[in-house]
Amino acid sequence: MRYVSTRGGMAPQTFTQILLGGLCPDGGLAMPESYPRVGAAELAAWRSLSYAELAFEVLRKFCDDIAAADLKALCAKTYTRAVFRTEAITPVKTLEPGLHILELSNGPTLAFKDMAMQLLGNLFEYVLEKRGDSINILGATSGDTGSSAEYALRGKRGVNVFMLSPQDKMSPFQTAQMFSLQDANIFNIAVRGVFDDCQDIVKAVNNDAAFKARQRIGAVNSINWARVAAQIVYYFRGYFAVTKSNDEQAAFAVPSGNFGNICAGHIARMMGLPVARLILATNENDVLDEFFRSGRYRVRPSSQVAQTSSPSMDISKASNFERFVYDLVGGDTAVVKQLWSKVDTGGEFNLAGTPYFANVKEYGFVSGSSTHADRLATIRRVYKDYGVMIDTHTADGVKVGLEHRQPGIPLVCMETALPVKFAATIREALGRDPDYPPGCENLESLPQRFEVMDADAGAVKDYIARQTGL
Repeated sequence: MRYVSTRGGMAPQTFTQILLGGLCPDGGLAMPESYPRVGAAELAAWRSLSYAELAFEVLRKFCDDIAAADLKALCAKTYTRAVFRTEAITPVKTLEPGLHILELSNGPTLAFKDMAMQLLGNLFEYVLEKRGDSINILGATSGDTGSSAEYALRGKRGVNVFMLSPQDKMSPFQTAQMFSLQDANIFNIAVRGVFDDCQDIVKAVNNDAAFKARQRIGAVNSINWARVAAQIVYYFRGYFAVTKSNDEQAAFAVPSGNFGNICAGHIARMMGLPVARLILATNENDVLDEFFRSGRYRVRPSSQVAQTSSPSMDISKASNFERFVYDLVGGDTAVVKQLWSKVDTGGEFNLAGTPYFANVKEYGFVSGSSTHADRLATIRRVYKDYGVMIDTHTADGVKVGLEHRQPGIPLVCMETALPVKFAATIREALGRDPDYPPGCENLESLPQRFEVMDADAGAVKDYIARQTGL
């Protein structure tokens, strides 16, 4: 399996060559030259596998330059009851016949990002040890990526983590999860601005080739291909859980900000998973919904990004979306390069009326958006009707998923986090506090360690250089 850039400017590379990086040298994103296909016999054989076994079978198709025995051991080490608090790893909660929630938040930071990040931490350590090398991870988070990256990489040999987050824009619980870590290899930077400012700084640093090389900068944001690959696994797992035979189809409702989670579902479908629909749900920051409804991709300036009660999706520039558009235009790198030359300079593009946009339906995508009032109503409804408490982002997915529900096709709503991470909104919706999982009760009262900086790539580079001495 070889990987190329969405913008055509990178020679084909192997999985481990792209593992530690983020953007390709030409500013594009790494993509496999072609998607592996899963035939009927293989799909049938996968149905009875444990999560770790299924992860190995899916991932071996994407990282064939890691010895099979080593990859199997890494999957077995990652997907355990000790890490995810349940043997099933991603159990399905059935609300009513044909309506399900796929639990993805049983990991150490109580968010779906752990599903990929825990594996990524072990992959990084494995590859760095083989090479006798080290790396400095630079990332940006709107809430959950940061903590899941830090918990996956804390104490890992040869890895430092520099994580940017928008100051005072995350929930208190999310903030405490990150800032309370005292590990020497973890550096939290609170940026005066919004998430898109943080993401722009990461891109600016990555575009400084000399600095990136000197500091050995790597990425764990959703632009990291290994994260997308690891997320493919739970689409297969969720499908098997809600169907009895591989002749059936299932639909997935996915809250989406950066497009990484639903991108994995798209790839699972391209591999042959019988997916009827991929239902994309946004909050008030509806850049992606606007595209799927109209063909217009219009990035908003930071000043127009709304601060909402589902803050992990307060994003106006979906960094993984480029991967989907690459498929949408048939892998034509010249088209992708031209479209993103507009996006990268603050512009927009519109595919309405083009043959490309007609492909959206072929790929099974539909979309919708959700407001604060919708979230409250959905949280109340799910709690009243089913006795199940869901978080604000999952509520966005359930609300939009139900709007696009098809008779006779199981609907799987992807859980993104546990309600405790957004306690204020849960109190507003239900008049009670969410339950705290064991070990999290006093998290918000722990001492916090972080730096506050302006949205200035130069200042961030200076800080990294001071900490590493390079």
